[in-house]
Amino acid sequence: MDIKDITVVVDQRGERPALPVAIDLTKRFGGHLTGLSLVYDPVVPGYAVAPVPVDFMVSARNEAVRGAKAADAAFLAAVQANGVTAETRSVEIISAGGLDEVVHELRLADLVIVAEDDRDQPEPVREPLIEAILFHAGAPLLIIPRAAPPASLNLGRVIIAWDGTITAARAVRSALPFLAAADAVDIVIVDDGKDLPTGQRVTGYLARHGIAATTHTIPNPHKDVAAALRQQATETGAGLIVMGAYGHSRLLEWILGGATRGMLHKQSIPILMAH
Repeated sequence: MDIKDITVVVDQRGERPALPVAIDLTKRFGGHLTGLSLVYDPVVPGYAVAPVPVDFMVSARNEAVRGAKAADAAFLAAVQANGVTAETRSVEIISAGGLDEVVHELRLADLVIVAEDDRDQPEPVREPLIEAILFHAGAPLLIIPRAAPPASLNLGRVIIAWDGTITAARAVRSALPFLAAADAVDIVIVDDGKDLPTGQRVTGYLARHGIAATTHTIPNPHKDVAAALRQQATETGAGLIVMGAYGHSRLLEWILGGATRGMLHKQSIPILMAH
């Protein structure tokens, strides 16, 4: 699949680490970039026992609009300096109204890019936003870490976290343009004490796409798949991890699987996920 339509969620404040990566990938793939800014409707705490003053709601709303406009301005300045074709879109997120409007906006994106939440300057609903994109938008999601964020994606070595599941297979298909551009591709199978999948089908599939890959089975002494993958990526100098996003539904709440949540909570390198 070609990557021609990329959307980046532009942070309202801070360093905006996803933006330079999005611009770089748009230039690499010869695509079009959309900067998505979010207007967050003021949230009224559920424990509030008195009516919230109207002035507070108006002030919070105006601040949210200013934040979205600041994100738009930062995005436009960056893309104009780099000469990529781009546009801006803004979506309003209504309190307790879900993230349907955001998901609808991303349905035709070939790739969505978002930064890990900033613990010091958190963006509203960042984790629910990531989960909504993963499970409802139908687009692969590239998540950029806050710790030592790259200015561009390092494709010297790419790791595929392979467990034989349908989500892992979808992630591999979504990542084909990245894998084709990589200098080295490692298929990593983490030993979880169960019957292990074979990497032979994956290497054959990639070979037919002109991509050479090697398979590695690694131990998991602490029974922590995410930690084992992070260690492998660090030791081999990988610049990207490709993996399926696992989760299940309980009523209307999406619960991330253990390995997925573990990778997102202690992220050290960019991760490309698909569900």
